[in-house]
Amino acid sequence: MCASGAVTRSTLRQQIADALRDEVLAGRLQPGREFTVKQIAEQYGVSATPVREALFDLSAQGLLESDQHRGFRVREFTVADYRSLVEARSLVIDGVIRGIFFGAGLSPAQRAVYRDCLVAVRRRAQEAARAARGGDLDILIGYDLRFWRELGALVGNAYINGFLHRLRVQAWVFAVPYLRHDPAARDWLWHGHEDLVAAITLGDHDAVRAVMDDYNTHALNWADRLAAGELAHPGRGGRTPGPGAPEA
Repeated sequence: MCASGAVTRSTLRQQIADALRDEVLAGRLQPGREFTVKQIAEQYGVSATPVREALFDLSAQGLLESDQHRGFRVREFTVADYRSLVEARSLVIDGVIRGIFFGAGLSPAQRAVYRDCLVAVRRRAQEAARAARGGDLDILIGYDLRFWRELGALVGNAYINGFLHRLRVQAWVFAVPYLRHDPAARDWLWHGHEDLVAAITLGDHDAVRAVMDDYNTHALNWADRLAAGELAHPGRGGRTPGPGAPEA
């Protein structure tokens, strides 16, 4: 059975965490924004306990920072942080490419299951690529995260998949404020999802590496634009933090 078909029961804690994560990804909760447990509890009309748990969950995922006296704050990532996220993601995926996607240790029956699962992942790839080519950032973020999570589920290791998902969420949190105010954003939305699925389906090792190299190079080139000051962060008075610059 494909992992993407699993049904889970969402707790109030998870619902609040998901809602706040969506607010951050949508750019409605800007980096540096501070809030308390009480404020969030009143906003959602719930008790403080599930809110506190949700906020600590998001802190553990690297999206929030907690302060004993001031509450919580949306984490502010630097260009150097973004580069590190891309590099970490690349190293982990490289190990995955060498293993499960090319049938290492899989029986013929297991390979057939993976081929069937890739049919569903291919549909997600089409949706993500279409949103990227159309420049629809709101739709792209959701489809992109779901695409990579469903593709990663084929690895069969929830720890690896969860780690990669956190890296991608953090990368989107950093990128969203810039992309929303970049006239050329459409040109910088990667849309190679379908190419990747096609290469994996064929078991073409070189083609998969080529697509992933393009994926990572694309992200690092975009970071170069930020480091060069070509894009201004709307929340920092037009200043883009350099690779080692402290946050404002």
